[in-house]
Amino acid sequence: MATPARVHRPLRVAVASMAAVALVLSSSARAHAADPSVGDVEKQITKLWNEAEPEIEHYNKIHEQYKKNKAKLAALQKKIDPLERQVDLAQIRIGVVSAQIYKGGQASAINAVLSSGEPGHLADQLSLLDQLAREQQRQISGVSELKAKYDKQKAPLDDIVAKLAAQDAELLKKTKEIEKKLAELQALRRKLYGTTGTLGNYRPWPCPAEVLPTKGYKAAKWACSQAGKPYVWGADGPGSYDCSGLTMRAWEQVGVYLPHNAASQRSSIKSVTRANLQVGDLVFYNGLAHVGIYVGDGKVMHAPTSGDYVRMAEIGGPGSIHSYGRPS
Repeated sequence: MATPARVHRPLRVAVASMAAVALVLSSSARAHAADPSVGDVEKQITKLWNEAEPEIEHYNKIHEQYKKNKAKLAALQKKIDPLERQVDLAQIRIGVVSAQIYKGGQASAINAVLSSGEPGHLADQLSLLDQLAREQQRQISGVSELKAKYDKQKAPLDDIVAKLAAQDAELLKKTKEIEKKLAELQALRRKLYGTTGTLGNYRPWPCPAEVLPTKGYKAAKWACSQAGKPYVWGADGPGSYDCSGLTMRAWEQVGVYLPHNAASQRSSIKSVTRANLQVGDLVFYNGLAHVGIYVGDGKVMHAPTSGDYVRMAEIGGPGSIHSYGRPS
């Protein structure tokens, strides 16, 4: 897990880049210069996004770990709850027995002799009570030992969940500024495209390119059906997606379950080469900071960036290709 300094460095770089972009745009406005071209704005978006997306994917990874550890903690607590009730009941029982035996000391023993009439009866009664007390103590000791074992397992999980919760909240807060700046650039991009062109056709080619009797085809076909839905960081449907949320849900349609994180998806599936790429395979970009699903004919379907929409792109369009993988 990254140290706080390493975790925050990409954010500082991203925020610095955003500040620089904002300064350029405001300076241009003051100088009454012409609006930048669509290409210029897209370059700014691409640069900023390439710096910000690794941090967002890092959040996805932390959030995934946070949810899993919370589930483990809840399951462990379910096991502990009955034991705690057993301990409480055992403590009540042993308290009653102890009170009957020891309350009043010698005075109680004399009263018992006087009331029983025969000393032998008292000895038998005390011996029986003593045996009961020892048995109760043995039972409560066993339950307490088992509870202590679970408490020992629970303590590190408590610590992990608390730390992950803190990181989760901190990363969520810091990414809001990134998304705000990206949204401003996307708004300028839409303005430059004009009211009729907007963002263009999200699925301008047959998608997938060919019909195949494979799970990959079904996953890709589902991803194609999501074209035009907005990118939302951390989202996994049904109304919006981020990059790994889209590929996770696509393969979930055919019973293959992937984590919600590009790097984790890559490590959980087998590698394939570009020459052996099939419809439905995953294509990873930008040092495992982005992922799309191959739909054939040299195209991928992906959730590009904040302010954009799920769309088709040339396989090399989303960024520098890191590797290819095939879920199964």
